[in-house]
Amino acid sequence: MLKGDLGTPLPNEGHISVRIIKMTLKKPASKPSNPHFSSGPCTKPPTWTLKSLSGASLGRSHRSTIGKQKLQKAIDLTRKVLRIPNDFKIGIVPASDTGAFELAMWNLLGSRHVEMLAWESFGAGWITDAITQLKLEATIKKVNYGKIVDFNFVNFDNDVCFTWNGTTSGVKVSSKSNIPIKRKGLTLCDATSAAFAMDLPWDRLDATTFSWQKVLGGEGGHGIIVLSPHAIERLLSYTPIWPLPKIFRLKKDNKLIEGIFSGETINTPSMLCVEDYLFALDWAESIGGLPALIDRSNQNAKVLNDFVLNTPWLEFLAVEPDSRSNTSVCLLFNDHRIKNVKTFIKSVVKHLENEGVALDINAHKDAPPGLRIWCGATVEKSDLLSLVPWITWAFQTAISDQA
Repeated sequence: MLKGDLGTPLPNEGHISVRIIKMTLKKPASKPSNPHFSSGPCTKPPTWTLKSLSGASLGRSHRSTIGKQKLQKAIDLTRKVLRIPNDFKIGIVPASDTGAFELAMWNLLGSRHVEMLAWESFGAGWITDAITQLKLEATIKKVNYGKIVDFNFVNFDNDVCFTWNGTTSGVKVSSKSNIPIKRKGLTLCDATSAAFAMDLPWDRLDATTFSWQKVLGGEGGHGIIVLSPHAIERLLSYTPIWPLPKIFRLKKDNKLIEGIFSGETINTPSMLCVEDYLFALDWAESIGGLPALIDRSNQNAKVLNDFVLNTPWLEFLAVEPDSRSNTSVCLLFNDHRIKNVKTFIKSVVKHLENEGVALDINAHKDAPPGLRIWCGATVEKSDLLSLVPWITWAFQTAISDQA
């Protein structure tokens, strides 16, 4: 007599009936203490609590003495931690990194030809704005996700716009991507996933933008713009043909609005967010400044690098090791058993989320389906070490789910 999977007789002995049992896989013994691996807003510094914001100047004008002092301190500490030269201007501007980079484009572009470089969605977005909004005649240099534009074929006598680290692709500017110190054009660099985790060459960057919400785990809504003397010279000597919205204006009567670079922001900032940023900057200083931040990011990225090297069904989206990000690490699944990649990724992500192991690690909607795991300095290495066996468990469970 034929028996079923529970030992009961099958209804018709002349026909074999098979019931597939989905295997229940053993879960890893421990979980990350902090499941926040989102690529922005990113996890808070390890020592952060709500009490960290108790000194915020709430209910006070940002133009009050204490308000301006805190904004000036944020600028000064940004300069100190990032080692920005003293003759560069630093301003706090609205609308996060997007607002900061748009501000740079609208103020500085148009006086000479521009080359737009893109290797992920945000760089592609800057191309769209340059062409459709500013109506610029531009040279477009764009490559697929996982690769980077060859800087040897970029003419830096033109203005050049690019992202230093592609948040949605996990591809960063490599050591092989040379930007000449002597150049006629300006370099406009979106560095939002690179600042505080990579050693930015300030002598090669003219307008650099980033936000608080990435490597230091700050809140969204505020951007930073850093202008070189070369960029300031352009700003004062050139007036774009297009009208500038009030929140984009950096000069008045052909003079720099100095207040923007000394704590008098263009529009009203959140002093709660400013306090949060000040805490993050103080934390950065306390652990050893920029070298320590870079080291923490590198050590975190190494955990995933070692994992990928020892996992046949995983690979990096970034093709070249020298251009792989140490912050927004993007991974692809490569296994012949996967029937539908998008559905499979959703299953993996859902399993990890349901277990409270990893939150918000799905790849960006414009990127190839995969995982995007933040490895910036506020993430603890121990949490990543705890995460990787769970990725294996979620992968195996998702394979079983397809049966």
